[in-house]
Amino acid sequence: MDAFYASVEQLDNPELLGKPVAVGGNEIRGVVSAASYEARVFGVRSAMSGALAKQKCPHLIFVKPRYSRYKEISSKIRAIFYDYTDLVEPLSLDEAYLDVTENKKGISSASLIAQEIRQRIWEELELRASAGISINKFIAKVASDINKPNGQKTIKPNEVIDFLEKLPVNKFYGVGKVTAAKMHNLGIFTGLDLKRKNLEELIKLFGKSGLHYYNIVRGMQNSKVKPNRIRKSIAAERTFNENISSEIYMIERLDAIAEELEKRMLHSKTKGKTLTLKIKYSNFTQQTRSKTVSEYIHLKKDFMPIIKELLYQEELKESVRLLGISFSNLDTDKKDPVWIQLSFDF
Repeated sequence: MDAFYASVEQLDNPELLGKPVAVGGNEIRGVVSAASYEARVFGVRSAMSGALAKQKCPHLIFVKPRYSRYKEISSKIRAIFYDYTDLVEPLSLDEAYLDVTENKKGISSASLIAQEIRQRIWEELELRASAGISINKFIAKVASDINKPNGQKTIKPNEVIDFLEKLPVNKFYGVGKVTAAKMHNLGIFTGLDLKRKNLEELIKLFGKSGLHYYNIVRGMQNSKVKPNRIRKSIAAERTFNENISSEIYMIERLDAIAEELEKRMLHSKTKGKTLTLKIKYSNFTQQTRSKTVSEYIHLKKDFMPIIKELLYQEELKESVRLLGISFSNLDTDKKDPVWIQLSFDF
């Protein structure tokens, strides 16, 4: 979906149409969760602080997130997907992989299926979507960004190698800024440069990821579309209007966050063994502290003492702007996967 959260807000409030909109955060505190394309022109991006976003775009309009609404629309979009295939792997509320090798409508062209799905999303929901079509998930993902917004790109089998060789390494899905910078320092700027490195060199330079880079630059990826992708963690977090330096106040905030996390654990019918406390300081550095217990737990009364223990584990470096709690090492391998969108306070 194109700027999904912001587009939903513009859909529900026509006064926002054509205006720069940021979902989440504000000009003083918080973090931008999503930005409309009108805001992106000014350099506003997701995960940017609200204060910086406002500096870049003085007339930016901040809107509070409404995750229940986004989830409602996401369900309608997913229903459209299922009209074509049951092999749908959601990545988030606004993105999914579809395997249409065999599809319910018997359409021979994946490109035509993508076009039809995008048209239906527009006609039924008045929202725009983009698509990437190719021989595997990696290339389809990369292709999906090429003609955004409201477009699609097909990389045909006979075009894959040439496409990957010319592709800048920073455009490779999964290659972040740090890895891209390391590659640039090694003289690796395109897929062709990456391809010139043998497997042994890549593993030496990038560890386990070396094999991944070796394969994808040659168009090889065997990851199937997994319709029952299992959630690995469930979390809740909160960014505060003012920095907190007192651990007593932090316990109060963590108590409220723990209450929300308990609701999510109960809703998903999930328990976990590993608890992680996330701390983001006023200087934007981040720290996590974790502990694994012997039994699966999910109730606040059982995990809040552990969170307190983690908080007092060592002295805080600075005042704190964000606290979060997450469960991982879940018992989801014992039951059917449960889809739950994690909402965040800004």
